[in-house]
Order: sequence, then C-alpha cells, then structure tokens
Amino acid sequence: MTQISNNKQYDLEDRTLKFAKTIIRFINKLPKTISNIEIARQLIRSAGSIGANYIEANESLSKKDFIMRIKICKKEAKESRYWLNLIEIIKNPELDEERLNYLQETTELMKIFGSILEKIK
Repeated sequence: MTQISNNKQYDLEDRTLKFAKTIIRFINKLPKTISNIEIARQLIRSAGSIGANYIEANESLSKKDFIMRIKICKKEAKESRYWLNLIEIIKNPELDEERLNYLQETTELMKIFGSILEKIK
C-alpha cells in the first residue's frame, strides 16, 4: 500500500506535469511576435524542467543529489516566472488573466520547493 508521503510526492509530479502542459497550450494562444517566439522557447524549457528535475530528485541516489535537484526545480520555477513577465499580451484580457494565474503557480511552486529544502536541512 502506498504511503501518504508518496502520494504527496506524486501529486507534485502531476502538478508540475500539468503546469508544463498548460504552459504549452498557453504559448500556442499568444500573438506570434518575434519577441514572444523567443520568450516562448525559453518558457517551455524552464516550465518543463521543473517537473523533469523533480522526477530526478525523487530518483536521486543521495541526499546531496536530491537537494541539488530541488534547488534546480526552484530555480526553474523562478525562471519561468521571469519569462511569463516578459511575454507581450496585446489587448487580450483573457490571456493576461491566464498569464497572471501561471505567475501565481510559479510562485507557489517556488514556495513548495523552498519548503522542501528547509525541511531537508
């Protein structure tokens, strides 16, 4: 039987996967300006990296490796927030509201990974 702590672990894996997928869908709705295209490339990388590094952290062979992967998760969430702030949304309140929701999610993910780091030390 799976323990509660493992369920939380996998819930965060699901959450980071869902975040990456929704970012991809969001990017596909953006105006195709030169700057947005370049920003979108960076955003896809950083948003996808959060979950990928979290999976790697869960499979880590040492505490040191786990800590490093969680630090990377936090860093990538922060970077995603940066790219979301740079995206140009012209006269589209729905897209801007969606962007604000993703900014909130990146902030929450940063706090979650920061909390994990505090508890592990």
